Amino acid sequence: MLYAILSTFLVAAIAPAVHRVTGRASGWVLGLLPAALFLYFLSFLPAVSAGESIVLSWPWLPGLDIHLSFLVDGLSLLFALLISGIGFFIVTYAGRYLEGHRDLGRFYVIILAFMGSMLGLVLADNLIAMFVFWELTSITSYLLIGYNHENADARKYALQGLIVTVGGGLALLAGIIMLAMAGGSYELSEILANGDVVREHALYLPLLILILIGAFTKSAQVPFHFWLPRAMAAPTPVSAYLHSATMVKAGVYLMARLNPSLGGTDIWFTTLALFGAITMFTGVFLAFRSTGVKQVLAYSTVMALGTLTMLIGIGTETALMAAMAFLLAHSLYKGALFMVAGILDHEAGAKDFLQTGGLRTALPITAAFAILAALSLGGVIPLFGFVAKELMLESVLEAPGLVGILTLLAVLTAILGVAVAAIVGIRPWFGARVETPKTPHHEAPPAMLAGPVVLASLGLIFGLGPGLADDGLVNAAAASVQGAPVDGYLALWHGINWPLAISAFSLVAGGLLYWRWEQARRALAWVDRAAEYGPEKGYFKMMDGLVWISEWQTRVLQNGYLRYYVIVIVAMTAGLVGVTAQLFNVSVGTAHFERLQIHEMAIIAILVASMLFAVLTRSRLGAVAALGSLGFTVALVYVLYSAADVGITQVLVETLTVILLVLVLFRLPGFLNLSSTALRLRDAGIALVTGGMITLLMLSTMDARLFDSISQYFIEESEPSGYGRNIVNVVLVDFRALDTLGEIFVLALAAIGVYAMIRFRAEDHRR
Repeated sequence: MLYAILSTFLVAAIAPAVHRVTGRASGWVLGLLPAALFLYFLSFLPAVSAGESIVLSWPWLPGLDIHLSFLVDGLSLLFALLISGIGFFIVTYAGRYLEGHRDLGRFYVIILAFMGSMLGLVLADNLIAMFVFWELTSITSYLLIGYNHENADARKYALQGLIVTVGGGLALLAGIIMLAMAGGSYELSEILANGDVVREHALYLPLLILILIGAFTKSAQVPFHFWLPRAMAAPTPVSAYLHSATMVKAGVYLMARLNPSLGGTDIWFTTLALFGAITMFTGVFLAFRSTGVKQVLAYSTVMALGTLTMLIGIGTETALMAAMAFLLAHSLYKGALFMVAGILDHEAGAKDFLQTGGLRTALPITAAFAILAALSLGGVIPLFGFVAKELMLESVLEAPGLVGILTLLAVLTAILGVAVAAIVGIRPWFGARVETPKTPHHEAPPAMLAGPVVLASLGLIFGLGPGLADDGLVNAAAASVQGAPVDGYLALWHGINWPLAISAFSLVAGGLLYWRWEQARRALAWVDRAAEYGPEKGYFKMMDGLVWISEWQTRVLQNGYLRYYVIVIVAMTAGLVGVTAQLFNVSVGTAHFERLQIHEMAIIAILVASMLFAVLTRSRLGAVAALGSLGFTVALVYVLYSAADVGITQVLVETLTVILLVLVLFRLPGFLNLSSTALRLRDAGIALVTGGMITLLMLSTMDARLFDSISQYFIEESEPSGYGRNIVNVVLVDFRALDTLGEIFVLALAAIGVYAMIRFRAEDHRR
């Protein structure tokens, strides 16, 4: 398993070389990898369909008890087969669609790395590993969306997708850490077995909110739905892959995966069912309003993601079966339709449904399979989309709550979904021939047709024989989501019932809507004006705010003046220490000044006097001398408390420092009056606050004794381990030898630097 996932990254590394060698056949050659992975994952099907869950684990960070472990069950296997299977068609399709593109080699690198990231995400059993792959999908999808980086829109919307999904990823990271704390493990297989413990834990609500933020942003749930249609700036193969089998379903996968641990509560049901239903209707409504080929398909993906979220939230056996069937059906028809959209663009240059019509004679094979996939999108019998839609409607009617609003939104979605499917399946192919930017003379190459033909055909095969999908995979996937065996089954005909009646009504109503499509679009023109105040506007406002803050902090803090950097660092340190001490009620010890003896008071007086003189003098050399005096007085403190060796070291360091400073400063002009009285008062205030904070911190540590003193260890081990009776020497050269060596290097480097500076300056003067 580990090698299977790593193979995608290894092949990605050599993909440009393969492309140079194999030329226009590179898509087929590199497509061998996902094809082989598909066959490899298919070998798990017998065990998984029998109800087994396979866990494979390798040590990763054993010190932190983190393993690189993978879980193969119905849910992960369904996703792995979709990712590798559709991935094969995407790679071969891209080889011809992007043929001649100067960066096709780079495309292969990113798409294969993205494929490996998605496989790692859906197969990971360890939460940390899953999060790493989760973020890798965000980064690689950012590179894919912005593939045409010379296009400003591609860069802009790639960044938009990255900001939204990575922002959600940060919330997800906090959520999964809380989940591990609540579940007592970072292994998903163990957490899923402790669902009751997680749901009853005090962290359940906050971790649920954080995880759902991550899932909602990734899977474009309202109000984060705006980034997904904008991601259409990516090349069509990328859109097909993202929408059919990969990234946009990652959030859905996460909710389905965690359903046994987090599901079954009122907050889970209400949040997922309500947000999912609203997203479902919003997506199909915006799809009906749009005219761009890829835009219509993108918004219909939003509809599908909302449907899946709603069904996972409902959580009944029927709903989970419907979710897995809908997931499979959507992957098949959406992959086919996006590849058809690419063919329309490639052969006819058509990117908008208003600019298409009558193309069935020029592209008969493409038209036939596009219509087949569109029928599945519309939920027309006997396609697999019909099977999934029937189950979806049945689940909504049997929902444990919110039946009224869920049914209303589901019926409206079904009607608009039929209208959208008619736009996709009828508009480009029938009616009068419309002149397109390019005149298609022949069908697309086999590499581009293979995907739509196979995927659309599978939609028909699974529709006529739903048991083929049910017995092997869908039932096992639904059981994984439920965390227990599922008794439900898929069937093409459930008799005459309410779901069938709603389906029939939606076909008629959707057909009428399509007939009056352009009039309906004009009547709904107000949506465009309302959309200007939608969530996307909030995103752009946020980005403007970030730019303003960046400019402000650059102007104020990163202005190139060292003194401001020092002020910020010192003030922030003091502030954070002070706030932390206040929050945690840190107790401060008492200084016993009454124990001071006369010679100690004299040393303190010299220290204070040296400091004041260094601060107040207008002579640079005088300030250096005062600092030296300060250091020598500190050395005296060491000697006074029986650390003669440290004192000698301090004297040597201070002597060297003073000499170096004098050499450097000797040639500089006198002090300039560069600061006003107010600035000096500010600096004095910051210095006093910082000094006071450090003093309080030291007093607080005097009363804290969390561990036994280490001094006894040094006393006992100095002679037998360090072969020396002088404990300070042994500590310096044995116990902390690396520290001492580092200090010597620092001093040596400083001396060399100063020498070089003086030497070069002298040579410059001679010239």
